[in-house]
Amino acid sequence: MASAAAPLYVWPRQNDGKFGGPAKFRPRVRAALAQSGPGELVLRNGSKNSSGNNNNNNGNYGKRYSKEIVRSLERSLKAPPSIEDDPEAEARAKARAANVAVFDPVLLAQKYRRQPFKVVGRTLEIFLAVGSFALTLALDQRSGRLNENKRMRAAELRRILTRLGPTFVKVGQGLSTRPDLCPPEYLEELSELQDALPTFANADAFACIERELDLPLESIFSAISESPIAAASLGQVYKARLRYSGQMVAVKVQRPAIEESIGLDFYLVRGLGKLINKYVDIISSDVVALVDEFARRVYQELNYVQEAQNAIRFKKLYGDRPDVYVPEIFWDYTSAKVLTMDWVEGVKLNEQEAIEKQGLNLLALVNTGIQCSLRQLLEHGYFHADPHPGNLLATPDGKLAFLDFGMMSETPQQARFAIIGHVVHMVNRDYEAMAQDYYALDFLSPDIDVSPIVPALKNFFDDALSLTVSELNFKTIVDGLGAVLYEYPFDVPAYYALILRSLTVLEGLALYADPNFKVLAASYPYFAKRLLTDNNPYLRDALIELLFKDGRFRWNRLENLLVQGRKDSDFAAKDALQPVLQLLLGREGAELRTLVVKEAVRVVEAILVGGAIESYNSVPEPIKNLIPNGSVNGFLRINESEQAAMLELRDRVLRIWGLLRSSRGFDPDLLQPIVEILQQPEAREIGGGVVGGVTQRLAARLLQQVLRPASPVPS
Repeated sequence: MASAAAPLYVWPRQNDGKFGGPAKFRPRVRAALAQSGPGELVLRNGSKNSSGNNNNNNGNYGKRYSKEIVRSLERSLKAPPSIEDDPEAEARAKARAANVAVFDPVLLAQKYRRQPFKVVGRTLEIFLAVGSFALTLALDQRSGRLNENKRMRAAELRRILTRLGPTFVKVGQGLSTRPDLCPPEYLEELSELQDALPTFANADAFACIERELDLPLESIFSAISESPIAAASLGQVYKARLRYSGQMVAVKVQRPAIEESIGLDFYLVRGLGKLINKYVDIISSDVVALVDEFARRVYQELNYVQEAQNAIRFKKLYGDRPDVYVPEIFWDYTSAKVLTMDWVEGVKLNEQEAIEKQGLNLLALVNTGIQCSLRQLLEHGYFHADPHPGNLLATPDGKLAFLDFGMMSETPQQARFAIIGHVVHMVNRDYEAMAQDYYALDFLSPDIDVSPIVPALKNFFDDALSLTVSELNFKTIVDGLGAVLYEYPFDVPAYYALILRSLTVLEGLALYADPNFKVLAASYPYFAKRLLTDNNPYLRDALIELLFKDGRFRWNRLENLLVQGRKDSDFAAKDALQPVLQLLLGREGAELRTLVVKEAVRVVEAILVGGAIESYNSVPEPIKNLIPNGSVNGFLRINESEQAAMLELRDRVLRIWGLLRSSRGFDPDLLQPIVEILQQPEAREIGGGVVGGVTQRLAARLLQQVLRPASPVPS
């Protein structure tokens, strides 16, 4: 019965595929719709057809909308929906997610104790799958073929976890980041676990959107893809066109009853963990605690409002970079189970041919990913923990787009600096210091003795580091380190395991384009820049360890750091000079000042001697004959090897100065604050020490000229 006060049906198509009759919305709402493209459903505001049925052939997801809702929709169409910088819209989205499921083992236990048949059925399904796998392992063990069949069994486990559904796919992905729990073969196979699962019905997805947003679908979108663009373990994604603006968006919709599915599975896995803790002595970790931590992470992924907040935080930290793109969030169309963000046109990073057809460089994109990942991991500490190829797109304008912010992690501040220090200790082959780093990284409890670990580190890294940094493969490092972690009582924090996974994935993508690409070589400029420019005391100590050895300054390493640091787009000379001077002149710099004075004397002497030699070489031969002993070497009492060393030192120092002068951001004005710093008493003390040291050495050489034949002056 149609009347002015009657509810409205708003569905897209009649059974013959044609669109419905005249729209019941007012003219402003009936604005011309954008044309649909291939694979899109154009959504119109339908009416009843002649038979009295509503225009719906896409499943039983229709409902009636009152005048009040229609008027609300009319108002909402007069202005664009709120995007990410609107606190009120964000608050409304949070309110829609107020009842989102959270992991509570006590509530799960209470719930499933009342559902014994469901528990028994799922238990049998899991037991048959896992039990058959355990039986094959036992047979391999008995026949002595456990190691021989390890790769095959790892692939079999991956297939079993996929069959068991979303929870076990997530469990497998979690295990793939734990080198302390799984052998390398299993890590590699489980890392290939993909979220790809069968799609669920459009009717369920569209009903979920309407229920969550309390809006008819047609009021939000003028068109939507006929089938999901992608399907993962927890949801699926549609491409749609916003009705108010025509903008293309990605709409992520959660699977129906997913909380029920994963809740039951985690209840059962947690029970298994209790049995393992009680009866399996070989596993020292608290399995129940591991399950609880992982379950909380998965439940967080069920809250799409949290994912939207993750995306916004990520964009604020990294989205200002010219080569990185992070999609915008539409808060008014986001809830616990629906996430709407702008659509990103692009190509997956593992599709090299398609990338090159667009005139883009895959290696440049991967390098962007590496540099951005290093900043995520080691500067702000907030990072994308699932950078597989489907979540990284090359955009037509050459940017790297990050997608899917459900799985994020954080690196503690202490660990960020410890990781950089760990790299320095690795370069220095200081394996005892490397072992000590594992305390700072929270790999080991303080009561564990690290001395047995040192030989294992030495055996592996001595072989690995026989290669140059440019030849060193990150996967080789990860595999070797993983073997050490597996053999000793390490408890690898989740953040570190995810770091290894992130960089390994990026290196794997680069190897498609260049089999010789090495992620460590690409990372080195970032580490060099941090060591040269960061004021943190831990990194200052690491820099000193790198540059000084046995009381001598290693100028070659400083030159290499500058060469590499300049490759980082954020490196600036002023950032490198002032922190070093502040360290040198600070309260803790007394011992360092002594070393610097000694080294500065060598440098000044080398520059003076070099100048004298060049002056000597430029004068006519008759005048050279007037010099005692027939040469500058004889006059200064230096032999040829000492002269070569001095000239090499002088040339290296001049090259280093040239690198600083030609660095981005170098300006003579930046020397002014340095001059001011040099007015401090400690600086004057250094200057006096250098002048005195140079004077003493030149006086010693003059005295040698007078008293005895040529001999080298001890350094």
